[in-house]
Amino acid sequence: MTTQLYDLTVPVFLRGFHAMSGFLAKGEAFAAEKGIDPAELLTARLFEDMAPLTGQVQRVSDGTRFCLVRLGGVENVPMPDEEASFADLQDRIAKTVAFLKSVPREAIDGKEEAKIELKLPNRTLEFTGSSYVLGFALPNFYFHVTTAYAILRHKGVPIGKMDFLGGA
Repeated sequence: MTTQLYDLTVPVFLRGFHAMSGFLAKGEAFAAEKGIDPAELLTARLFEDMAPLTGQVQRVSDGTRFCLVRLGGVENVPMPDEEASFADLQDRIAKTVAFLKSVPREAIDGKEEAKIELKLPNRTLEFTGSSYVLGFALPNFYFHVTTAYAILRHKGVPIGKMDFLGGA
């Protein structure tokens, strides 16, 4: 049995959003317990030229949606980057998960050889459906999920590997 692109995307993204929702909830609880202004966590960055926690969640949301839009030709659900609280981030995750669940398997499977163009400000990247998922979409997804996790961990939130893996 061959692996289908749907199996490499939607279930993986859903698991990641489940984990992210969990470690964000722990971050919110940590702030409340320690009397920390939630904005201190929400605006935290690992380095000055990196996006803050809110931006990391927004990029995960955007990247997963755009992956399925590019692969499956489904209509995007625009989400402006206006999140300013943990509740806002959880709402964005819920909306993204609803979008992911709405994409039919048949829109994604069979697109392994589809031509995908990703237009960047100074160049265009060209992929097949498979190379886009394996070489861009999944690494980008994990980069931003990992960075969101690392920001919270760096700020002292008591989360561990099982939180990242979604099993805590």
